[in-house]
Amino acid sequence: MAKKNQTLGEFIIENQTEFKYSSGELSRLINSIRLAAKVVNHEVNKAGLVDIIGAAGETNIQGEDQQKLDVYANDKFIQTLTNRNIVCGIGSEENDDFIAINSSDDKNQNKYVVLMDPLDGSSNIDVNVSVGTIFSVYRRITPVGTPVTIEDFLQKGDAQVAAGYVIYGTSTMLVYTTGHGVNGFTLNPAIGTFYLSHPNMKFPETGNIYSINEGNYAHFPQGVKEYIKYCQEEKEDRPYTSRYIGSLVSDFHRNLIKGGIYIYPQTSKAPKGKLRLLYECNPMAYLAEQANGLATDGFQRIMDIKPTELHQRVPIFCGSRKMVEKAKEFMKNS
Repeated sequence: MAKKNQTLGEFIIENQTEFKYSSGELSRLINSIRLAAKVVNHEVNKAGLVDIIGAAGETNIQGEDQQKLDVYANDKFIQTLTNRNIVCGIGSEENDDFIAINSSDDKNQNKYVVLMDPLDGSSNIDVNVSVGTIFSVYRRITPVGTPVTIEDFLQKGDAQVAAGYVIYGTSTMLVYTTGHGVNGFTLNPAIGTFYLSHPNMKFPETGNIYSINEGNYAHFPQGVKEYIKYCQEEKEDRPYTSRYIGSLVSDFHRNLIKGGIYIYPQTSKAPKGKLRLLYECNPMAYLAEQANGLATDGFQRIMDIKPTELHQRVPIFCGSRKMVEKAKEFMKNS
């Protein structure tokens, strides 16, 4: 039973038996993410003091400018997960290809792969807006004892065994699920420990916040335009409030606590959508469903989409159940 102010370490030990494959590996993996998150948090919090903001001078596989902190966070998470000898492979939004971790000690005995967006929303870092790390964990499907292949990473979201995010904000929080609800832990920076602050997090059934970049309105599909008009009507409990930070972790986190819907649809400029299925949409969809919410691409469940490539993009509508269902109606009828 989750107890407020329990440490993350205590919570992991107490709930170890809930993991489908209770070998202790998944617990160690979550602990590694906790450690890397503390290191990155320290760096994020001094971003205004030292020369770690701004572009790194390179672009990632998506053609986006890499920020210095993107590269730093990516290196730290990869280093921590590799050094602790827990995972057999890592996929990152910042890397062109997956990383196979073939330790001579374990002869490829590790069973988990991690997919991550090491620093989501990093273009906001120099204006002191909250950013985050998103992660997703799968059990490998190729035989243990062999090197990982692309198939281990191209699994449907439904196969996730854990997912979560770290939000580096006014306080730093780690929010995650292993398929038994969603729990949030807040870092006490004085002693470097995460404490359970938000047990059993749930999306309110409905909300009054819609989060979308309305600057792209002209490029939206008709169903999205009509849903936005619906949100703005003066009827019953509407108009809703428009809140868009431009950092997925921040927008999702606020809506999880207050109730709302986050939308990043396909547009005429990005016909497949902009967010990555494996690094952003699947983990957020898993969290949403575990917190009594929904996540869809407008027509089908996000976690039912079969990935075909590592950096695949999809549209996403996620958040409070009734709001997502209403948005789907507009998409279906348009």
